[in-house]
Amino acid sequence: MIRSFLLTGAAFAALAAPATAQTIAITNARLEPISGPAIASGTIVLRDGKIVALGAGVTAPAGATVIDAKGGVVTPGLIAPSSNLTASEIGGVKETRDDGTGTALSAAFDIAYSVNPASPMIGLARDGGVTASAVTPVLSGTGGGAHEHADDGVVEEMTAGASGSGDPPLFGGQAAFVRLQAGDPDVVEASRLAVTVSLGESGARAAGGSRGAVIVLIKSALEDARAFARNRAAFEQGATRDYGLSRLDLQALVPVVQGKTPLLVRVHRASDIRLALKLAAEEKIKIILEGAEEGWVVAAEIAKAGVPVIVDTQADLPDSFETLGSRLDNAARLNAAGVMVAINGARDFNNLRQERLNAGLAVANGLPYAAGLASVTLNPAKIWGMDGKIGSLEVGKAADIVLWTGDPLETTSWADKVFIAGVEQPKDSRQTQLRDRYAAPDNGLPVAYR
Repeated sequence: MIRSFLLTGAAFAALAAPATAQTIAITNARLEPISGPAIASGTIVLRDGKIVALGAGVTAPAGATVIDAKGGVVTPGLIAPSSNLTASEIGGVKETRDDGTGTALSAAFDIAYSVNPASPMIGLARDGGVTASAVTPVLSGTGGGAHEHADDGVVEEMTAGASGSGDPPLFGGQAAFVRLQAGDPDVVEASRLAVTVSLGESGARAAGGSRGAVIVLIKSALEDARAFARNRAAFEQGATRDYGLSRLDLQALVPVVQGKTPLLVRVHRASDIRLALKLAAEEKIKIILEGAEEGWVVAAEIAKAGVPVIVDTQADLPDSFETLGSRLDNAARLNAAGVMVAINGARDFNNLRQERLNAGLAVANGLPYAAGLASVTLNPAKIWGMDGKIGSLEVGKAADIVLWTGDPLETTSWADKVFIAGVEQPKDSRQTQLRDRYAAPDNGLPVAYR
């Protein structure tokens, strides 16, 4: 009889009820608080899901479960600043992807409704020390960040203005934030945190082929959102002019024009980055830049505008005409100019285990070590408004922490223990389940066929 390694009824019951937090003391550890200097050897105490004490002179409370780190490193849990984790499984199989809009919605698409807390990719991310992630949507068919496998024919359909009365859809939708605790049926921490949009080549495809048209259409959409916000009653009565976007898309853009929600702008070329900064200044909106391979060219301008940047430090090859200036020290140069930098995982958003190594690559190319750690912990938390809860080791913050065997930015180290809300997370994943399924033959047959 074929045995399945899929979840049993007992496992499903475990998923429905996360484990209870207890008092845990991790001793003899190098503590990297991020918000302050490192502590060469100290103790951190977790209780009721929060950090209650840390320092060189802290002792383990009576009755606590004590973990001897033996010189290992404790950091906050890593935070992926932009991914499609929980909303996508296999990049090349569109049936497994729920991270992009189609033609009916643009800015109104809320990726929080696409989140799958049982995604097998979560275990892989946690194995790499990732405890939280911003989940960011893309506009299907534009190639904007994650949809290079989408059907080319979608672009022609989108340019017909299917999401409104005239303008083509430009916006990818609204971002969410998830914490990756095993067994939690609702991992969404917050939703509608930003609206995504692409400039450059991807934006041009969405707008019908012109970089210049993208800016015009975005400004038009923001103008419509302001008019809609001022005249909702008249709109409902059909007493306003026609708008280029649907009611749902306009509603999603109202917090953007009010300065409450940022635009996450995917952009690459230096000239397009300048356009994004000019757009933000003229429209009086907040923006976050993602990509910015040529960000180092305009680093001083980005810093002056106070705009944070999400970068992939492996993006050092001119694989398109808009990334001719890519270089390995992009993050270091941005940081030196005063830009808040967050570092992403690999270009495959699901490979979040690569995030810490990308930070290590940036450190190897000039980014200060402390800034490298902050780029995968506190900086992403600040960008997404989560720094009051996670992102650093501070008393009162959620106990989302990782115990590493060594330097977390080195390839020879790994996450030994991962805690989310003070609960130690399981170390198994779909990969380890498949390994165990086929590793030990019995009577000449793999486990699955016994």
